[in-house]
Amino acid sequence: MIAGRVRAQGEPLALDLEVTASMLDRLKGWMGRTPIAERDALLIRPCNSVHTYFMREPIDVVFLDRSDRVLAIHAGVRPGRLRGHWRASAALELRAGRSASLGLRRGDQLSIDSEERVHA
Repeated sequence: MIAGRVRAQGEPLALDLEVTASMLDRLKGWMGRTPIAERDALLIRPCNSVHTYFMREPIDVVFLDRSDRVLAIHAGVRPGRLRGHWRASAALELRAGRSASLGLRRGDQLSIDSEERVHA
């Protein structure tokens, strides 16, 4: 995984972002990870659909286009579900309820910067 930062409309978001760096990272995602902390965020790229099989708690899924504009937000996706967006090129996964507390909305422009490799 790679660490990163997220900005929305130019303002930094209080997130500890992990960016998938390999196919294995994308496949594993947050499966089996609990608890998901309030600041945790996972960016899966490329990605236009996610599943929450083998997860232990609900998450928010924010689908992004190629320019990191928010296409859709699926809040509180419970374990054992599928979500997708045909135009998405990335999915940002957050703790359930976090997208609302951050004020994220459809159409918001995000800026995502990767920083350094994190060993997981």
